Amino acid sequence: MAITKVERLMNLVICLLSTRQFVTAERIRDSVAGYGDSGTDEAFSRMFERDKNELRDLGVPLETGLAAGSGGIEGYRINRDAYELPAIDLSREEAAAVAVAVQLWESPELTSAAQSALLKLRAAGIQVDQDESAASVTAVPARTRGSEPALGALLTAIDAGRSVRFEHRGSATDPFVTRTVQPWGVVTFRGRWYLVGHDVDRNDTRTFRLSRIGDDVSTFGRTGSVRKPEGIDLQSIVERVAGTAEVSGSATVWVVDDAAFEIRRLGTVLENRTVGGRSGSVVQIPVRSWEWVTRLVAGHGGDALVLDPPELRADVIRALRSAAVEASR
Repeated sequence: MAITKVERLMNLVICLLSTRQFVTAERIRDSVAGYGDSGTDEAFSRMFERDKNELRDLGVPLETGLAAGSGGIEGYRINRDAYELPAIDLSREEAAAVAVAVQLWESPELTSAAQSALLKLRAAGIQVDQDESAASVTAVPARTRGSEPALGALLTAIDAGRSVRFEHRGSATDPFVTRTVQPWGVVTFRGRWYLVGHDVDRNDTRTFRLSRIGDDVSTFGRTGSVRKPEGIDLQSIVERVAGTAEVSGSATVWVVDDAAFEIRRLGTVLENRTVGGRSGSVVQIPVRSWEWVTRLVAGHGGDALVLDPPELRADVIRALRSAAVEASR
């Protein structure tokens, strides 16, 4: 079975973290699973160059230097001190939020990463009880929870250096429009995934939020025909575009007792209130974007209720109705 790009990158990171010495490209080709399928030296060189850029875009501290005993050949390693996290110390509420996040990360591309994160937390002595926290997440389909079905197809196209065509809409209420893009990379910003590339139809650099891309992504063109331009910082592009689109403000949400810990942690409790015979708290939370807070509240179903503003309440109701329709299919 062929190694996917995500697996290859993980193998590369593990390899470069396993030694303090610099590792040559040739040794990486021989020892890291995924590079053996590259075929020619030129194909490996292109693949390895893309992977190095991808790791740097993700913030991995990749270093270069002379490999020991190589006769002056350049090698690579990851600065372990800069890469490793400090000791983890989570409160009960924060640990519950981690468990909730694992349940929300249901797309196939993210499941293994979520489970790996849980194992690392437990290895560090942090108890994360998924069964206990499951009560705070209702049966909302993965699509409503923010999974990105297009992610795998886009990563495959980027890895192959091929163009893509997909349906995209500017907001949750806009109609889908066909977009043709030369993809350069996928990055995250404030908890959301974005594709960055050259929009062929508009002849301009554009970003596309993955949650607004349709499920079907078609790939076309010659392998290696698309390359990210030199000097392009994908993260800066997304931060510049998405950052200005953020909405500042606050929302008032009622949450039932012993649930929705991440909403409580993000906001300030204003008062205790009983709704529908259930005791809970009224919490005011800061809003990064209405779409983000809509997903957050909708993910808790009947355990969270928007009191203000009414526009947000309507968005959450629409999201839950859409989830109910998908669940009934």
